[in-house]
Amino acid sequence: MGKTLAGKVALVTGGSRGLGAAIAKRLADDGAAVALTYTSSPQKADEVVLAIESAGGKALAIRADSADVEAVKHAVAETANTLGRLDILVNNAGVLTIALIDQFSMDEFDRLVAVNIKGVFVATQEAIRHMGEGGRIIMIGSVSSDSTGFAGISVYALTKEAIASFTRGLARDLAPRGITVNNIQPGPIDTDINPDHGDFADGLKKIIALGRYGQSDEVAGLVSYLASPEAAFVTGANLKIDGGFAA
Repeated sequence: MGKTLAGKVALVTGGSRGLGAAIAKRLADDGAAVALTYTSSPQKADEVVLAIESAGGKALAIRADSADVEAVKHAVAETANTLGRLDILVNNAGVLTIALIDQFSMDEFDRLVAVNIKGVFVATQEAIRHMGEGGRIIMIGSVSSDSTGFAGISVYALTKEAIASFTRGLARDLAPRGITVNNIQPGPIDTDINPDHGDFADGLKKIIALGRYGQSDEVAGLVSYLASPEAAFVTGANLKIDGGFAA
């Protein structure tokens, strides 16, 4: 069988570990050349690149803090210049702070907005300069924009609801250019910074209809579909993959 993304180039922000690494590897497995950004984990980023290259793919790691506007612009330009084009942008980079509103510092607020909103805006604005018909913008939002589930997540939810609204508006803006825009809203996913075991996880599982955390590869599979030609008629969608967390 042919690879559905053969000849395509993808950029995955925050792709050095966890969900981002799984997405980068899946897109590469589907045939895309993949660039990924990282902030503070060069070894992890190199491991993802090595895994992709060892499987016969092509990959590039770029250091870029998503809160740094110029770094994000450089990452998009380097992807297009080095890999020859840009067809798929996965806005995966994000940060989370859990705190009640009266305990939330302005520095933490600014950081969440800078990465979760401004970083997404800048990456998207720069990426579409290189995209043509069939381009894909895929956001990694959160089910928290619709259902928080517990206290202390209000500011994070605010940033992710902004992405959900941004997705709907962009779908209208970019449809005439043949570029689709969709937002994946994961529920609890088992990663190194959010493991599926421990007191917090055990409490959260009681809220999830399926009674378990999701796996990074399950989310990566949905990204793969939205990036593929099969999803050409899907745009402006906010798609939950949460095991029934918000059901």
